[in-house]
Amino acid sequence: MQPFIYHIGTQGQPWREAEKQQWLAEQRKKRAYQTDVVEMLPALQTDFAVIQYGELDYSALGLGQYPLFILKSLDWHPNKPVALVTGGVHGYETSGVLGALRFAATTAKQYTAAFNVLIVPCISPWGYETINRWNPLTVDPNRAFVANSLSAEAGLLREYLIAQGITPLLHIDLHETTDSDNSEFRPAKAARDGTVNSNWTIPDGFYLVGDSENPEPAFQAAIIAEVANVTHIAPADEQGCLIGEPIAQFGVVNYPKRVLGLCGGMTAARYVTTTEVYPDSPSATPEQCILAQVAAIVGALNFVRGKCAEQMPV
Repeated sequence: MQPFIYHIGTQGQPWREAEKQQWLAEQRKKRAYQTDVVEMLPALQTDFAVIQYGELDYSALGLGQYPLFILKSLDWHPNKPVALVTGGVHGYETSGVLGALRFAATTAKQYTAAFNVLIVPCISPWGYETINRWNPLTVDPNRAFVANSLSAEAGLLREYLIAQGITPLLHIDLHETTDSDNSEFRPAKAARDGTVNSNWTIPDGFYLVGDSENPEPAFQAAIIAEVANVTHIAPADEQGCLIGEPIAQFGVVNYPKRVLGLCGGMTAARYVTTTEVYPDSPSATPEQCILAQVAAIVGALNFVRGKCAEQMPV
């Protein structure tokens, strides 16, 4: 199979500033963060404090400014465990953003007695508007949750959690795997880095990415079981893999999250997972994708709540 050659740059040579600027010039706004996300937040103030934790300022690039928001449950108590839900690390992964908002609007209040709930619905608003994986500087936020981050999207949230002294017990990060991973984003990454792209088979169905340093298989299995009530779980390919990784258990692969700078590795949470919804499946509707994200959060919270109850003294 011949590698897909991207239309920007010279094969084998990493992009310089000229190629990055060419890529940025091709991007177009396709939907509105203000309408789809920001204007949804006031209706959630019955159950959450809406806190602006930062602002992305891309005005120097002619792209404007984007306020960043976190939802914090009102009945916050220092003795309760913290559950963190993040969406929109990759702005093009739509159900992550809409699933976080749907959870906040419908189901989250069922868990605020047991947890301090934090929801970050859209970490990468420019990526959401332009349906992109990267930020305008061609940086992938989900490889940048590290100190001195090159991604303001990642750095601002990480710095907020550190400044507030927030250490979640549970962190679930909402993502999608799309057909455009193979048609656009992986070829673009190879071109940017001056490498050769090899596409992987896109899994048809939902799966999870656990943390190889802290896999918590029972936790992952509980989420898979809950999501299976809403949509189908991706089977492994002929090599026993999902996205090129050997499966750790049904519907689950593991990555070294902290080493890779992934969102799921930015805290010391014991229970961590990344959801991967497949919105291009002929067997899933956009609504099912949103409901699958909500189901994943519910499955995670139910499992951890049960574990906390087991540990309480009689």
